[in-house]
Amino acid sequence: MARLAQTAGLTEIQQEILSTVKTFVDKEIIPHANALEHADEYPADIVEGMKEMGLFGLTIPEEYGGLGESLLTYALVVEQIARGWMSVSGVINTHFIVAYMLTQHGTPEQKAKYLPRMAEGDVRGSFSMSEPDLGSDVVAIKTKAVADGDGYRIDGAKMWLTNGGSSNLTAVLVKTDEGSPKPHQNLTCFLVDKPTGFGEVAPGLVVPGKIDKMGYKGVDTTEMVFDGYRIGGEQILGGKRGAGFTQMMDGVEVGRVNVAARACGISIRAFELAAEYAQQRRTFGKPIAEHQAVAFKLAEMATKVEAAHLMMVNAARLKDAGTRNDVEAGMAKLLASEYCAEVTQDSFRIHGGYGYSKEYEIERLMREAPFLLIGEGTSEIQKTIISRGLLREYRQR
Repeated sequence: MARLAQTAGLTEIQQEILSTVKTFVDKEIIPHANALEHADEYPADIVEGMKEMGLFGLTIPEEYGGLGESLLTYALVVEQIARGWMSVSGVINTHFIVAYMLTQHGTPEQKAKYLPRMAEGDVRGSFSMSEPDLGSDVVAIKTKAVADGDGYRIDGAKMWLTNGGSSNLTAVLVKTDEGSPKPHQNLTCFLVDKPTGFGEVAPGLVVPGKIDKMGYKGVDTTEMVFDGYRIGGEQILGGKRGAGFTQMMDGVEVGRVNVAARACGISIRAFELAAEYAQQRRTFGKPIAEHQAVAFKLAEMATKVEAAHLMMVNAARLKDAGTRNDVEAGMAKLLASEYCAEVTQDSFRIHGGYGYSKEYEIERLMREAPFLLIGEGTSEIQKTIISRGLLREYRQR
């Protein structure tokens, strides 16, 4: 992309990282994405390439073997990867959130145990809040951890785990009996070690299998069922019972920047495809890009791409500065995901009948974009977060 979605003020290291990732996306992801996506095949070779580039350790501190880069760098990397194939960005997103939660909230022992191996990509992270009977109503969690001897016994079912089968470390939010009248203070985050794969992966822990989805294929989305699963108290994140909600929300705030970046990536690719096709396809003696109806549509698409990118960058920079960014992350996620759906559909319309064919890349993007409207909280949840945050600031005197 020569002009759109450029980011001012990047360091030479950031520019070098993004240039390397863009080349990788153009050569190793885009040419293979459609075939892998249609086959719903895990992108093993692409993941190995990301390991070699050090992307699994991109934000992990250097003292633990990572690159120590910022959330902004990570978001811009995700934007490029999603431009190639959104599912690949999903492989590293949950991993990054768990690494972030460990870095911010883990005990020294937990950091030393997990972060070096996460930086290498040998330990892959996933995280779990949702359950079959709840979505964004996190405090209504039913999965329980009950003290049992020198550890805990976990019972319950979790839902919508990205990388649930391919990860070997899952941050799981469960209910513990802390006796607090505030429900969110009765939630605790456990770090669950498990083998990769499906079925009964450990005594009392079952990962039933992949959930078949409309889009977001290649990456596995699963349930996770606990039935008398035993775990030690040392696996409580940060060693703090009742702190799980705060820890998870910190991670999800970062995740919303990530989803905004993914939406930006898909939007960029949808625009690229539309601009290319509109200059090749001819009707009434000239390329359709020269018809005002199509030219105006391209102008609107590009404006939406630029606006979403700038909001995503702003939210990432605020988080990097240590400033609360719940409103800005919510705004970025809301705008970027809604614009992504609109830009992708406009690109689809520009392609005409060919857009409905699986031979064309836009067909895949049309099935991927809707996921971003619900992932990490629906647009309606984002509006709730935004309005509450604004009313805190603009409360009547």
